[in-house]
Amino acid sequence: MPDLLRVILLGIIEGITEFLPISSTGHLLIAEKFGLGARSDLFNIGIQAGAILAVTLIYRKRLWQLATGWREAASRAYLLKLAAAFLITAGIGFVAVKLGFKLPENVTPVAWALVIGGVWMLAAERLAERQGDHAEVSWKVAILVGVAQMVAGLFPGTSRSAATIFAAMLFGTSNRAAATEFAFLVGIPTMYAASGYELLKVVHAGGAAHEDWTALAVGFVVSALVAFAAVKWLLGYIVGHRFTPFAIYRIVAGVAMLLLVPAGA
Repeated sequence: MPDLLRVILLGIIEGITEFLPISSTGHLLIAEKFGLGARSDLFNIGIQAGAILAVTLIYRKRLWQLATGWREAASRAYLLKLAAAFLITAGIGFVAVKLGFKLPENVTPVAWALVIGGVWMLAAERLAERQGDHAEVSWKVAILVGVAQMVAGLFPGTSRSAATIFAAMLFGTSNRAAATEFAFLVGIPTMYAASGYELLKVVHAGGAAHEDWTALAVGFVVSALVAFAAVKWLLGYIVGHRFTPFAIYRIVAGVAMLLLVPAGA
């Protein structure tokens, strides 16, 4: 397979999976191990940045509204809750880095995370529906979204979007659209910060000198375009539909990996 096609496929996978609740890290790990080949850390950072840019553009009006309306009590409270969730994630992440935590490099834990996360999504959505339709984001929700975001970062296959959306839905923001908006808005500064940190590490280690910049640029653009389409579709879909198909997909994909992939791969 031509390398350019591999790059395009990786960009497509990142763009689809970064904000859908099915785990981008898990899918990229599987894709790289079984057919598309491992890429550099800088490449993986680059295509993730493309997806982040896409969701930033989608929420540009909401972000501008919050930035210019901070004098209003409601906007200021929402911004403070976003900041709290981000700082909790950053604090836990800093501790994890200092403790030398590293992501697993084999498929089995990813497969289990997909299955467990899928079952949890099915149960969590049913529990959230019993609470009624609440769009308000409480301080409890903000704190737990920050914790959930970091848990997802430590366990590939969990999915940052799934963890944060369902943390919000379970603990008070039962409205799917409101929970998704808060989860995605928290994800923007978190992912920019994480990508920037990883980029600095790669550059400091001298990895940038040997990078295939053409491949990175193609992957970035493909990821951004695909993520834009995927998130726009998701935001329309959840208005009248449940997350059940994503949960079922996770369970089926996880079980298939456990059955088909050799242990330790």
